[in-house]
Order: sequence, then C-alpha cells, then structure tokens
Amino acid sequence: MKEDRIHTWLNHSPGRVRRGIVVVLAALVCCGAMASAQTASAPRLATPVRIAAAADLQPVLPPVLRAFEQETGIHVTATYESSAALTAQMLNGAGFDLFLSADMSYPRKIIAAGLGASAEPIPYAHGVLVLFTRRDSRWPQPTMELLRDPGLKRLAIADPARAPYGHAAMATLTNLGVGAALQPKLVTAANIAQAAQFAETGNADAGLISQTAAVTPTLRSVGSFVVVPQRLYPVIEQGAVVLAKSAERVNAQRMLDFLRSPEMQRQLQQSGLNPIAGATRQPAR
Repeated sequence: MKEDRIHTWLNHSPGRVRRGIVVVLAALVCCGAMASAQTASAPRLATPVRIAAAADLQPVLPPVLRAFEQETGIHVTATYESSAALTAQMLNGAGFDLFLSADMSYPRKIIAAGLGASAEPIPYAHGVLVLFTRRDSRWPQPTMELLRDPGLKRLAIADPARAPYGHAAMATLTNLGVGAALQPKLVTAANIAQAAQFAETGNADAGLISQTAAVTPTLRSVGSFVVVPQRLYPVIEQGAVVLAKSAERVNAQRMLDFLRSPEMQRQLQQSGLNPIAGATRQPAR
C-alpha cells in the first residue's frame, strides 16, 4: 500500500530528513486549514438588484442608481426597453427584481399574471411629452402649430402599441385633429429613446418625445422643444412593481422607496419627469 511504503521510507530515512519532511507536512496541513477557514469566513458577493426600466428612464436613472449604491452599498443594474417589450420578457420568465414602467398598464399585466409582489402598481413619477426640433431645421423654436405645417414631412414617435409615450403622441395628434393627415408622415420607433434619436439626428423633421430625452445635454446642444399641453393626452403616470419571485425583494423595495423619496423626486424633476404629487407639467430648465 502507498501509505505503508511512505511509512517504511520515513522510518529508514536519516533523522534530519525525517524532521524536515514532518515540518513540511505540518506546514501544508496548517495552510490548508487556514485556507478553509478563510473560505468559510469570506463574505458572499451580493447579488445585484436587476431593474427592468422603461426607455424614457435611460438618461435619468444612472445617477439615481449610483446615489442608491453609495447610500446603501447595494449594487443595481438596469435594462432599458419599451415597457411592452420588458413586460413580454417577464411574462416569458426573464429574471428581474423590479419593473419601472412608463405607465401603469404594464405593471398591472405583471400583477394580473401573478408575478407582482403588490396588489397594485406603485407610482413613482409622471411623464412629460414634448415636441422637439433641431435648431438647423425650418423650425428652430418649435410651437404646436408646427404639427399643422404642410412642410413637415417626417414626425418621429414611439410605437403607440408598445410605448406609453407613443400612445400619448397619437392621442395628441388625434385631439389636434391632425392624426389622419400626419399618419403617412410618421416615423415609428421601437421605443421613446429611439424616437428621440431619430429627431436628434435629423432622420425626422421633428419628434414627439419624452422630456427626459429632450433635456439631455446631447439634445439640448442641437435642438429645442415645447411642452405638449396636458389636455391633449392622458396623464402618463409611471408605475412600478416588485417581482414576487425575486430573491432580492427586500432590496428591490428599498430601491423603489429610494426613488420615491423627496430628494430623488426633485432629481427626477430636474431630469424631465414630474413628481408623483402636484405635477405641474412645467419643462425642466
């Protein structure tokens, strides 16, 4: 047996050699014990909170997430898409912890499917629709009358069937009585971030986009906007739901509470959203 051979070899080795081998073996045993103890005591890396976030939050949410991590030590990641696309992903089993939708209807679908941790969506902001144009266009300082101008050839909007801001844009055109005339001129984007990109790059003459996009440094540097009167479209009440099967439900709820705090509500307003109470529809400047 291997153990017998080692034992015989040790017994017939010079004393100095035996002592050296014993010391080495003892050191190895000690190192192994220390490594095991360190592994057992090492803190487990925390799992990040995963947010499914509406596309209008892409320019808004990153500084909020950084502030939350600095305050709590909890890391958060976000995936940005249209509310409809994110809802479809979650209904098909996508592993998110918190859903921040651009309206209340999509979180309600999550709740109706038995995936929500609350009975109703929780509001966290009000969205603002604006009409944006580039300064080098025919309308460097847009007004709502632009939508009646026959010179308008291409108008960017988000997909009305998938994006709440797209639905608001179509409601605006309908209430102005220009929906039929502008239908052939619509450049429909997958989400509101893409609609803003079309307007920013000149792939459309103008865009009905979110104020969160219009007040970003990039769009401010190339264009201007006018706030669409609230009477022309339904209130965009943005709602959230924590996912019931999330392993990070507690931290996801902490993140949502942080987003609804007075300080973060002020920050959201500076970024183009209106707070959940007392929305005034005033543009962020």
